[in-house]
Amino acid sequence: MNTTKFLLGMMSMLTMVPLDAFAQETNPPPPATATVSPADLARTWSIGPIDFSGFVDTYYNFNANHPETKSYGNQLHYFDLDADTFAVSMARLTLSHDAEPIGFHLDLGFGKGYEAFLGADSTSFSHLEQAYVAVKPRSAHGFEADFGSFVTSSGAEVTEAKDNWNYSRSFLYALGPFYHVGLRTSMPIGKSFTAGVQVVNGWNNYIDNNSGKTIGVTTLLTKPKFGFAGTYYGGPENANTNVGYRNYFDSVLTLTPSSKLSAYIEYDYWQNRNAMQTSPTTYVATSLDHIQGIATAARFQAASKVAFAGRYEYVADKSDAGGSLATASRQNLNEFTLTGEYKLHEGILARLEYRRDGSDIPYFNKGVDKASVKNQSTLEVAVIAFFGGKR
Repeated sequence: MNTTKFLLGMMSMLTMVPLDAFAQETNPPPPATATVSPADLARTWSIGPIDFSGFVDTYYNFNANHPETKSYGNQLHYFDLDADTFAVSMARLTLSHDAEPIGFHLDLGFGKGYEAFLGADSTSFSHLEQAYVAVKPRSAHGFEADFGSFVTSSGAEVTEAKDNWNYSRSFLYALGPFYHVGLRTSMPIGKSFTAGVQVVNGWNNYIDNNSGKTIGVTTLLTKPKFGFAGTYYGGPENANTNVGYRNYFDSVLTLTPSSKLSAYIEYDYWQNRNAMQTSPTTYVATSLDHIQGIATAARFQAASKVAFAGRYEYVADKSDAGGSLATASRQNLNEFTLTGEYKLHEGILARLEYRRDGSDIPYFNKGVDKASVKNQSTLEVAVIAFFGGKR
């Protein structure tokens, strides 16, 4: 109750700040309907043919459970990992050149958020978020092919907090793929539809864990008042064998009824057929892990410099502890997040966020004795500074 009163008080203070000191642009909708205006393009920082952009993402987090381990103390959070402390989530520098007809994109990232993003690859590829060459033939009617490493095409949220409505990432983001390595293609079909095919190593691995490859199919429909993105990835993902397939479906419906109000609904389903080694050269298929979840969010631009966003989601995790997916516990998860945003200056955002995570089993750590409880509540303040780029 005290945490709730404090949050409401801080939100009220945000709305009392004078609103006419600086100009404000409305943040873009989720990736499924994002567009770039000529004014955005004019802000790109360039040296010759190379465009530069970047950001620094910092926060202070309060966890009501006060977990003994502050590092990675916020369970199931990405990338606000650390509890009861000041932290730097991410810092990134981007260099790019549009495909005319050949270009490239390079994201160099630093901070604990990128350690979580890269996972096992953080040792050999410790600072790479994306690195790909883009080819867009002038006579190919908009067709583009990218070769290298790139962020996933799935989901309603992206890696950069500044481009999301909420500061913390949803369960659906955290449990899905972060990035892929391989070939990505896209082709506009008509004025409002784009489709693509990908051939990649799989999920979150620069070096493939087997000899098989994952196939991705992307679709995107963009209309003035709504958009729909559907994504599928499928292929063998068990280590050292091609036995057992992983299938992942992501769908996002975005709604933009007015310039001040946006919303989305996301549904995900993914499964993995696990494999067990029975001899030095033989694997057999075993249990089937599967997860499904739904999330809904809305964002309201209350004034030129003030916005509010809310998100709710529910995830049913039916994976085994020894499987290759998710939370390592069979449980039903839910979370509610409320975020207030204030634009301090051009290129500087401040956010205040309350989030409550819940489970139907004792899952979250509490106190120095590491007692397990069913809920986790966090309150955090974040400041994000960014420059250049299409924002």
